[in-house]
Amino acid sequence: MLALLLAMLLPQSPPLPSALSATQVPATDGTFPVGRSARTLRLGDVDLEVFVYRPAQWRATRMLLVMHGVLRNAFEYRDHAVAMADRFDALIVAPKFDSERFPSRKFQRGGILREDGSAAKPGEWTYALIPQLAASARAIVGNATMPFWIIGHSAGGQFVMRMSAFLETGAERLVAANPGTDLFPVRSRPFGYGFGGLPEDLSSDDRLRQYLAAPLTIYLGTADDAPDEDFDTSATGMLQGPGRHQRGLACYWTGRTLAELRGWPFAWRLVEANGVGHDHEKMFAHPNCEQALFGSGGLPAPVPSSGLRVPEKDAPHSATGKQDA
Repeated sequence: MLALLLAMLLPQSPPLPSALSATQVPATDGTFPVGRSARTLRLGDVDLEVFVYRPAQWRATRMLLVMHGVLRNAFEYRDHAVAMADRFDALIVAPKFDSERFPSRKFQRGGILREDGSAAKPGEWTYALIPQLAASARAIVGNATMPFWIIGHSAGGQFVMRMSAFLETGAERLVAANPGTDLFPVRSRPFGYGFGGLPEDLSSDDRLRQYLAAPLTIYLGTADDAPDEDFDTSATGMLQGPGRHQRGLACYWTGRTLAELRGWPFAWRLVEANGVGHDHEKMFAHPNCEQALFGSGGLPAPVPSSGLRVPEKDAPHSATGKQDA
């Protein structure tokens, strides 16, 4: 009864904003505090909000940049990466790319093409913000050479996969988890699905070779194998496969086959999370996330098989329908 009376008489604290948890504090200067924090970083002429988690015993030797999905819920991705941070002794930095400034053309597809379809200069690409973000975070913690990894899921997986083809980020490895559509190393598909329609310097054999040599992991949930409300069902999208798992397998084997045929270096890694669907939290928590990022730990690798190769000579189809997560 006393507790009830006190609750009625004492002023109530206002609820925390939805993007802040009870253990998160705003960070405005100095190093990132232990636990959850958020701040806005100035990257060139762009202000970018980032959500951060620092483990209590973090040794400032590893950082993970975590790329959100189509919901732009960076704070949630940060929160769902906490266990991963503690497990891998890593600082989590999850930037938010809001839909107003970064629609699908500039997020999932990185701003490679302008709205009128012309090629943007590299400095205009959304991808160009990532090395700046890494440098800024390194400066804040006082370790200019701290190694970092990048992992993105769904729409964030699309961002990471396509970025690996066009920009040397400085990351140790880039992990594209359950991307809705994949960047196949072919010129017979329009950009987004392949390299078709891009200028020569962005679609040449040298570009394809560099893409296949990128430290890219395609990390797939084996149960992410059917369309959902955000799935790209355009004619060009469906050529890649009926589900995200099938599309990722097809992209990996297309890349591996092309590298073998041309005698090119191939640095991609294929890792699967058995039984996991389109769920970033479960993908992060799965034992094979360590394999995807670091090439170690996890469960035994699945036996590689596909039969999902996509001929390079397939005729291009017009891309209609929504761009997905």
